[in-house]
Amino acid sequence: MRRLSTLPLLLVGGLIGSACAGGDEAGDEAAPAAAMTSSETLECYIARGTMAEAQERPSPLQETRFTVDGTEGLLCYGAPSARGRDIMGGLLVYGQPERIGANEPTTIHLAGPLTVGTVSLEPGSYSIYAIPNEDEWQFFINSNWERWGIPIDESVRATEVGSFTVEPEPMDEYVETLRYRFEPMGDSMGDMIMEWENTRLRFHLHPAT
Repeated sequence: MRRLSTLPLLLVGGLIGSACAGGDEAGDEAAPAAAMTSSETLECYIARGTMAEAQERPSPLQETRFTVDGTEGLLCYGAPSARGRDIMGGLLVYGQPERIGANEPTTIHLAGPLTVGTVSLEPGSYSIYAIPNEDEWQFFINSNWERWGIPIDESVRATEVGSFTVEPEPMDEYVETLRYRFEPMGDSMGDMIMEWENTRLRFHLHPAT
């Protein structure tokens, strides 16, 4: 296993199904690793290859760092581009589980306890995926994160730890490449925002309850 060491803050980021790998190859699944307890261990997971190779993929590995109520976090994802394709309801098929990023699963790494959406999490690493629909998306948080992003089958879904729903927001701006950005709300909370095509989704981050 190789990991991508922490980079400077990026406000770009990744929701992709099996068709969204952008030509990237699949890797073997691995068992979940031990939870992280220090900000020094916040690193992106790479199934194979090097950091430089991951950044040269058709959907390059990106990350978004954040701090909520003193807890440091890191969101890692592969960032695909539309390349003329219909995304919402097209590449992202409504009604079925889709990974929110290309290649490895989109992961969130937490140095301390935090609530993501409505799910309270212990320090550690988790994968995130969603079932999109036109009027509502259901996001899932999973303890199985050291694997390839697809398939999201029953063996993967058996380790879900919680879910929450998000209403998509239309945007006037067209976003060619999937991106994530963190929008703080004071020091104690904030929103993680995903934007692609003409759609924005946001989920709240706040202290664990």
